[in-house]
Amino acid sequence: MSTTLPSFDQTDASAHVHALRTQYPDDLIGVPGHGLRLSWRAEADAPQLGFQVRWTGDADGESEPIVSDAAIGVAAPGGDLAPGAERRYAVRLATRDGWSAWSDEFVVEAAVGPAELDARPVGGAGRVDDPVALLRTAFELPAEPVRARLRATFWGVGDVRINGADVLGEHLTPGWTAYDDRIVLGTWDVTSALTSGENALGVLLGDGWYRGRLGWEDEVEHYGAEIAALVQLDVECADGSHVRVASGPDWRRSTGAIRFASLYDGVDVDLAADPTGWDRPGFDDAAWEPVREIAVDVARVEPRITTGVRTVGEWPVEVQHRGEHTFLDLGQNIAGWLRLTVRGRAGDRVVVRHAEVLEIDGTLHTAALRTARASDVYVLAHDGESVLEPRFTFHGFQYADVTGAEVVSAMAVAISSADRPRSSFECADPRLGLLHSNVAWSQRDNFVSLPTDCPQRDERLGWTGDAQAFAPTASTLFDVESFWMSWLRDVELDQDADGAVAAVVPNILTRDEFPADGGAHSVMGRAGWADAATIVPWAVYESYGSEEVLVRQLDSMRRYVDSLERRAGERGLLPTEFQFGDWLDPDAPGDQPWKAKVSSDYVANAFFSRSARLLADAERLVGDPARGDAAAQLAERVARATWAEWGEAAVDTQTGAAIALEFEIAPAAERERIGESLARNVRAEHGRIATGFLGTPLVLFALVHSGHVEEAYLMLLRQAPPSWLYQVEMGATTVWERWDAIGPDGSIHSGEMATGDSSGMISFNHYAYGAVVDWIYRYVAGIAPTPERPGYRRIVVSPRPTASIPWARASVESRLGTVAIDWKLTDGDLAIDLEVPYGAEAVLDLPVTDASEVTVDGEALVSDRLGPGRHRIAATAVRVAEVPSVEPSAAAG
Repeated sequence: MSTTLPSFDQTDASAHVHALRTQYPDDLIGVPGHGLRLSWRAEADAPQLGFQVRWTGDADGESEPIVSDAAIGVAAPGGDLAPGAERRYAVRLATRDGWSAWSDEFVVEAAVGPAELDARPVGGAGRVDDPVALLRTAFELPAEPVRARLRATFWGVGDVRINGADVLGEHLTPGWTAYDDRIVLGTWDVTSALTSGENALGVLLGDGWYRGRLGWEDEVEHYGAEIAALVQLDVECADGSHVRVASGPDWRRSTGAIRFASLYDGVDVDLAADPTGWDRPGFDDAAWEPVREIAVDVARVEPRITTGVRTVGEWPVEVQHRGEHTFLDLGQNIAGWLRLTVRGRAGDRVVVRHAEVLEIDGTLHTAALRTARASDVYVLAHDGESVLEPRFTFHGFQYADVTGAEVVSAMAVAISSADRPRSSFECADPRLGLLHSNVAWSQRDNFVSLPTDCPQRDERLGWTGDAQAFAPTASTLFDVESFWMSWLRDVELDQDADGAVAAVVPNILTRDEFPADGGAHSVMGRAGWADAATIVPWAVYESYGSEEVLVRQLDSMRRYVDSLERRAGERGLLPTEFQFGDWLDPDAPGDQPWKAKVSSDYVANAFFSRSARLLADAERLVGDPARGDAAAQLAERVARATWAEWGEAAVDTQTGAAIALEFEIAPAAERERIGESLARNVRAEHGRIATGFLGTPLVLFALVHSGHVEEAYLMLLRQAPPSWLYQVEMGATTVWERWDAIGPDGSIHSGEMATGDSSGMISFNHYAYGAVVDWIYRYVAGIAPTPERPGYRRIVVSPRPTASIPWARASVESRLGTVAIDWKLTDGDLAIDLEVPYGAEAVLDLPVTDASEVTVDGEALVSDRLGPGRHRIAATAVRVAEVPSVEPSAAAG
């Protein structure tokens, strides 16, 4: 960019910089002090030509003016922050007209590392499923606190109270990571919870993911036999003194009301066993036991880079009395729990059972939970009213049954790590609005510390296949860039020595544990699952615009593709072995979901080619261009060989054709034929979906990209099963695992699996099939990012209207600002209101015909590229998708 920047005495009054931020959530403190990147939003009458960064705090300085139009993921100057230090950044930009004023300062606070902690990990005697431990200490502050930082993590799950107040504001801390390699340390500002004089600090410590039951094999102690808390409080007082309170051998330990806490099974709480005031000053803990230092590796502690699990919704639930039972319908399938106010007598036993759906007779359907008890049990301490709420567990449910006491009132509490919505969508077909809501709720419910498959049964694992399928949609619906980067770090840590990627991350399936076809199979390096190592980073890069995720994951991507190349050997193609394949193809045997119509060998090698292509793209951006060229050549060789070996047979299936087109497996000369064949298949099947987890994210794109918009809508708008809208018609509030999870008559799929050790596999809250929402934003709403200028710096505007959907509106909060579209079709003419943020451009890809005339802001279209601002676009005589009539709803019958 050959540009001369204006002098500093030249100002541009129209230019303003705001919303400065780092790559981490704005409210997260205690972030890594190295590798910081800055992003900002701005407005000006002329384009940004350059910028300058200023910093104060632990160090002061100003960068040289930098000639660049970048405003996303810019490396922050000034060097690393010292542990615990604060630094304040400000940015100003230059246009041809001059410089803006400095932005408001953004404060970054660095974490401390293990070397700066005096705290020691402490706990006590105890085994899996023992009562939740209570740890406490008391301390004095000589004067009013002016700044206090709590730093804590747990080998297990923990909560912290100061003077009786919950101070973390989150749940299940520190979440689930690859504990063998990293435990994340959180930092919280707790100044307002402290006072001069006597104070008390209390910790609740439970098994959680570290020691509790995980997986369908009912195994425990995956990471260790002892749980521990590491807690340090640093306080600056008004008199200039500093006080440090650190977990150590002087702390005391006991147990309280929570007698049992399991992620799968729920809690047992004896309210009479709670030592009143244990977390407040003045409590006598002389009878408590001393804590014991626990032998865990503190060197594995590192600062967290994303926020924890938070409450994302609370609402009252109608109480329905049915004899001795109280029935509750939340109206929404959630991950979370109930907060109940009950009236009873001391010693009454209150049982709260949870389920996602109801049997035909109106009772809770619990078979799908398999061995998960999914129940909370409380014993009341006194006569009268009591408030009941679980801790260190969560349930996936919409319905609950309560026995043992009168329920006075009930509140639903929904939790998630996806706590920052990023987008909105509406259209003329309210069913698509409901589908959008269902997908968003499935993301909330399954983004509980990590991207899980389901939130309810004895599984809740981070299946990589589900994650890669859903990553583009997830990144559009919520601001989860840092969430993905945290999980991708665990993807890399759990790669084996050869570079193969696990099917679940964090990986607890470390043996040949997947039972299928009479044997036990490895979950390492499975096609479409392991490829999350390349597909998820690329999806995050395209959606948010920063190269950081590619920089962080490049070595992981390399190691994974290298592992595939080694497995391919001299033949150049992967050997035949067990694969998950196009999992849950609706035509596969119900008890053998891996037996899809399309060849698993074809799928495996097509994904091999796809990952090599993505590695090539990443190398050329942030790595070694020569390695990028080699990876591109590898991708081409594998694609040609895959086509020659399996292509013609594979493209007779929807998934095979979609993969051939979207992954560039088919030769260019064959693409038109394959696209027409796929469209013909969809027409003949009246839009029936015939794809599983791997084909579903691709099939509508394959149709549109091959010129078959009508067939894409035929599939999208189908109401009979299997289809997306069938679930909506059946009253679903989340996305199902199986297309036919509930039959038109209300009967529930058994979920039976021919695996020999699993009683069923049926969930009503899986996000994988919700991947369709990515297509909805791109072609129903008509806004999409591009890999050429990612993060919506270049926005493709490509609505594809149909007669049945004459209007749509949507928005996405990009790092540069709001991207929004509102379009309406009237008598074949298309009117679009478009909002393009400063620093971005829009590229029009409208469904025009030879008879169309296009104007922008009242002037004839000169260029299909539009700059920032609000634009009114009008296009006459556009092509309107003529969607063949779909079958009547099976649900309605």
